[in-house]
Amino acid sequence: MKADPGIYGPLQYSQAWLWTGLALLVVVLGWYVVVFLSKRQPKVPEQAPRFTPPSDLASLKEAYLQRIDAVTANAAAGLLTTRESHQELSLLVRRFARDVTGIDAPRMTLADLRGHPLPPVAEAVRKIYPGEFGLEPLPPVAQSAETARQTVWQWN
Repeated sequence: MKADPGIYGPLQYSQAWLWTGLALLVVVLGWYVVVFLSKRQPKVPEQAPRFTPPSDLASLKEAYLQRIDAVTANAAAGLLTTRESHQELSLLVRRFARDVTGIDAPRMTLADLRGHPLPPVAEAVRKIYPGEFGLEPLPPVAQSAETARQTVWQWN
């Protein structure tokens, strides 16, 4: 019997589709291998630099006393508001403590300062706090500046 001319045999796929599918399969499997079998290096925490106390405490004290005087002068000249002056004085006391002890006092709250062995700094910041965060009328800048001076001057 002769085949009917209206019936065609199945069409064959091109070899390119076979190789494309296999390549895609290899890529996906390779990705899984990389993801699941790769070893991540654990992050090594950075070592904090060792703190070395200042070699010349007297000159450091003098520098901070000059900065305190500069804040007082800027407040008197009207370059800083009363609140800004109190905030700057508190920051100077905290920075001085950091420079002397290595403890990051500028980032601490008053409660944090009380928890560290920094009683003079905690007491000075406590006295300056009403000028930083209190309601009007604020205490005089000269009073907070004197507290900051005494803290710096009496540091051992």
